[in-house]
Amino acid sequence: MSASNPTPLSENAIGAIAYLTPFPAIAFLVLVPYKKSSFVRFHAWQSLFLTFVAVILTYLLDLGFESTGMLGARLFVPVTALILFFWLFVWILCVLRAVNGKRFKLPVIGTLAEKQAEG
Repeated sequence: MSASNPTPLSENAIGAIAYLTPFPAIAFLVLVPYKKSSFVRFHAWQSLFLTFVAVILTYLLDLGFESTGMLGARLFVPVTALILFFWLFVWILCVLRAVNGKRFKLPVIGTLAEKQAEG
């Protein structure tokens, strides 16, 4: 975290806020006081990639379960619930690590986010 922070919130708080929805993440990548921070950019990119993977996975699961008929309908709720709890755990972990000033890199997504943040 830099000593000259022109915003009322710390970089840690901004990094955590980036995980709330894609909108603050995109805003932090564009707005001047935030886009200069590698820490904020990393968490904003990781948030966007995490959201993208969650949306694509949900769509693919929906397609897969829909094509299996009645068996898919019985499996959809428990499998979706497990994935939702896992996604929620990962999301909370990312938010807590950002609040504590850590760059918690998720596999694959974290590496992509780091490349985007540094580039």
